[in-house]
Amino acid sequence: MKSRVLTFVAIASIASLPASLAHAQEAAAGSAQNDSLATASLPLEPTREIRFTSSEGSWISVDISPDGATLVFDLLGDLYTLPVDGGTATPLLTGPAFESQPRYSPDGSEIVFVSDRSGGQNLWVLSADGSDTTQITRGNDNLYTSPEWSPDGQYLVASRTFSPLGGAAKPWLFHRDGGSGIALISEPEQLKAIGAAFDPTGRYIYLAQGTRDWTYDAAFPKYQLVRYDRETGRSPTVTGRYGSGFRPAISPDGATLVYGSRHEDATGLRARDLATGNERWLVYPVQRDDMESRATLDLLPGYAFTPDGAALIASYGGRLWRVPLDAGETAGSEPTEIPFTADVVIHAGPRLDFDYPVEDTPTFRARQIRDVALSPDASDIAFTALGQLYVMEADGGVPRRIGAEVDGALFHPAWSPDGESLAAVSWREPDGGHLWEIPANGDDARRVSDAARYLQSPAWSPGGDRIVALQRPVRARLQGAGGGGQADIVWYGADGGAPGPATVVAESLGRSQPHFRTDHPDRIYLHAGARGLVSIRWDGTDEKEHLRVTGFSANRSGSPANASSILMSPAGGRALAKVGNDLYLVTVPQVGAEAPTVSVRSPSGATVPVIRITESGGEFQSWSSDGEEAVWALGNAYFRYDLADAEALADSVEAAEAAEADEADAPAESSSSDARYQPTEVRVALDVPRDLPTGTLLLSGARVITMRGDEVIERGDILIDGNRIAAVGPSGSLTVPDGAEVRDVSGMTITPGFVDTHAHLRPPAGVHTTQPWGYLANLAFGVTTTRDPQTGVSDVLTYADRVRSGDILGPRIYSTGPGVFANYQALEGIRDLDHARDVLRRYSDYYDTKTFKMYLSGNRQQRQWLVMAARELELMPTTEAGLDYQADLTHAMDGYPGIEHNLPVYPLYHDVVRLFSETKVLNTPTLIVSFGGPMGEIYWFTTEDVLGNERLVRFTPRETLDSRTRRRAGAAGSVAWAIDEEYVFEDHARFLADVVADGGFAGVGSHGQLQGLGFHWELWMVASGGMSNHDALKSATIFGANGIGLETELGSIEPGKLADLAILSRNPLDDLRNTVLVEQVMMNGRLFDAETLDEVWPRQRELGYRGFVEDEPGGGR
Repeated sequence: MKSRVLTFVAIASIASLPASLAHAQEAAAGSAQNDSLATASLPLEPTREIRFTSSEGSWISVDISPDGATLVFDLLGDLYTLPVDGGTATPLLTGPAFESQPRYSPDGSEIVFVSDRSGGQNLWVLSADGSDTTQITRGNDNLYTSPEWSPDGQYLVASRTFSPLGGAAKPWLFHRDGGSGIALISEPEQLKAIGAAFDPTGRYIYLAQGTRDWTYDAAFPKYQLVRYDRETGRSPTVTGRYGSGFRPAISPDGATLVYGSRHEDATGLRARDLATGNERWLVYPVQRDDMESRATLDLLPGYAFTPDGAALIASYGGRLWRVPLDAGETAGSEPTEIPFTADVVIHAGPRLDFDYPVEDTPTFRARQIRDVALSPDASDIAFTALGQLYVMEADGGVPRRIGAEVDGALFHPAWSPDGESLAAVSWREPDGGHLWEIPANGDDARRVSDAARYLQSPAWSPGGDRIVALQRPVRARLQGAGGGGQADIVWYGADGGAPGPATVVAESLGRSQPHFRTDHPDRIYLHAGARGLVSIRWDGTDEKEHLRVTGFSANRSGSPANASSILMSPAGGRALAKVGNDLYLVTVPQVGAEAPTVSVRSPSGATVPVIRITESGGEFQSWSSDGEEAVWALGNAYFRYDLADAEALADSVEAAEAAEADEADAPAESSSSDARYQPTEVRVALDVPRDLPTGTLLLSGARVITMRGDEVIERGDILIDGNRIAAVGPSGSLTVPDGAEVRDVSGMTITPGFVDTHAHLRPPAGVHTTQPWGYLANLAFGVTTTRDPQTGVSDVLTYADRVRSGDILGPRIYSTGPGVFANYQALEGIRDLDHARDVLRRYSDYYDTKTFKMYLSGNRQQRQWLVMAARELELMPTTEAGLDYQADLTHAMDGYPGIEHNLPVYPLYHDVVRLFSETKVLNTPTLIVSFGGPMGEIYWFTTEDVLGNERLVRFTPRETLDSRTRRRAGAAGSVAWAIDEEYVFEDHARFLADVVADGGFAGVGSHGQLQGLGFHWELWMVASGGMSNHDALKSATIFGANGIGLETELGSIEPGKLADLAILSRNPLDDLRNTVLVEQVMMNGRLFDAETLDEVWPRQRELGYRGFVEDEPGGGR
């Protein structure tokens, strides 16, 4: 436990779970042990019990019994009953499962609800007295919204999605006694229809209908009511308001329709006389709707008419209300509160809270090798690391650097057929790159290309006389958005002569990764994206398609994902395909002119032999020259999969199993079925000098906001020794060693360097940039630590190592690496706890990220497997909020340490505040891309002089700035601007202020929307809901460090911590907008002028970098 933080936050009332709390839910779900709340379906064992009493709740769905005596409602995933006049709520279903949206049957004997107790969401029916539960729907791969009974009690209607991750939900009809259900509306794919309400006859179903699951910056109207006719199947529209129409309810006599609609920036309920068509506002405002997210609990919480039709029972403002149908029309007809208190018990999973040290050793072990290639005789392996080229004995040994004389970093090595040399491409900004032939024995490299280009993926022809590559102009890399251009497939002569020009084979047209079959030297093989593996002649003609490989569904509509890479074996007959993070050997059948499509989703059931050869994933895959081995890398390890050895083991296992089957009395434990070939793994021990400054510096006389609780030293000194803080205290109180440099910073304010916990920095992948400009922009604005929660690619590992080595200037670079997704993203599809462990070892054992991003990784069961494996492997994961309010609550309940993005609904009340504050989950809201309303960045782009910020302009390519600032055109379904009251960041920030005031945490994450300055916009928005300036600064420093496991090293100004500081010209406690006034920034003990990033201590060194080239009239700036 981190006692440093707990000295200034409220300590939660958390105790170990007693055995007596095995509630009815767990028994019904089949709990194996009386003292355990874990089940096979929800395997996470809660270890924290959080108790509190609440008289308010967030997003409460409520219904009333047919006799008018009892209410049923949901609160934090549990169900309660309540007398209709209020009082103490009685728990009906409690426990780890998330259960919601209860509705009484017409006769009042049963309650339908949505529950994930089976591991994923399904419809369940509960006896009204709580005595029995029945599962209505099956499977764990859907979401269900707003179940409702038909008037005769024989059917249920609920809207269902394609996957546990959402999609455009459609209404389905289910019989009470079973069956798989019938879709009432199935087309078009993007149509969404939710919130079913029957009329009393049962013929008509009112629904809210819109397009797509959700959109950013939505244009209105979003939804309108339709009336589905069960006899004709037609669905005429019955509302047309700009504020939309949703969440219909029909009075018992069928005379009145109540529905929700937006007016200005708030939501209200309207009542329509169905006989006359007259409408009026029944009550306004109510709960803010969820139209601008995925609405996984519908667009408003459920409400219901009283049996006599005289009033509506609804929740808003955190309370329950009785709203007379004539509310506002007659005296005394105002809504009246139905008071309640609920004793809440949250069964939370273990807190994942680890401290990760930051080493100060003279060297560090490189975390990633890239572009691995096995020599033709299989004796050596070539790879790149930190932009340098190495050769090493294939069985292990000391890496030898070659090509050191090349000006620029080296990438994509490829062995010549004779094994004497390697082709590689170089890159250095702003000059560009070249193609090189580099002798493996360390002799001087020979430049092959005659002019600078942007080159990728060289490959030798089988005869060794040509080198094929992809080629673009240098400007394609330097000018970014406006200076791209089509790549060409080219070849250069490899005769050892003077540098020469390229011969163009063809435009690439999306084709990449050129390679060869040894027996087909007249054809160049390429990967062509969705078209799969293709080949062309040397003159670019006669393209043939050979193979398509697909995996899991690529999106919520169910279409399968394509392989991201397919490489034909040099010997033919097989291909090496990458689908998601895994590698597969796929047999290539010859079946005609049209390429066959092979799905690897289930290798054992594929149409041709398929073998998954990775357990924790792989990348930088290639073949041995004879096609007998597949080679790949992961982290700083490389792997060799010998096809013959694997086949021999498979044959021996098959023979052993056959023999065992013949012996009836053979014991089960003698089975050989668990034997599985393991590829050869070799760890590369490449030790890199760490950038460590030397010297002692006293920063004297500044105001120091230490983040040790509420401590502020109004006139203080900070002593820096190397890269650590040696001492801090009132000015003149420190013992300063002889020879220390003293810098007077009187009048300044010093805070810890800022921690951006959601920083998408997006440096180029593949061929790496010399110096990422986003790193500079962030450092110039005082951001000294970044955590990217989903990089998409693993290149960040190398970039981070280059920062540690001093080769690149930037903040500390932390990341989750590529996210762990679900089936629909074609990646993991977590099968069980063992599979979760295998997947997460990629991050613990290979990437060494200390974390990962659980990015909508499936149903609740799959998410629990991942958090359980994370605890075992000492990883601190974060999660994607995903515009899914109920999933966000379960993330906190299951012990995930972080949630990225804001919860989509507001306001949030005491119940959710306590859940977040006591579980200590770090919510980094990224209000700059707000969920639930227009993006916060639009506000700042339309109110700030972004182009007038000289520091920002200095460190950001003009193309990037112009594309973000000069105009903002709304895409289909989105808006380009909004009036101030439409923005939701202040509303969401109120929740964060409440959480922090209650002892919880909040983070600050800029989402990479505007590198550097965007962090301050986000910080100001986080504080806009009433958070104190000091708490906001904690969110920008110590809270963020805590949330990523670095609190013992970063986030406060204390002796022994790393010397990362922001020196401001004005006091941010007086005005938080002073955070942007960064005069100097210290990163790892090096002090920089923030305006120029020239180092001023301990070295005096100009930055002198211009990696991006401005092509402006008059020669640029």
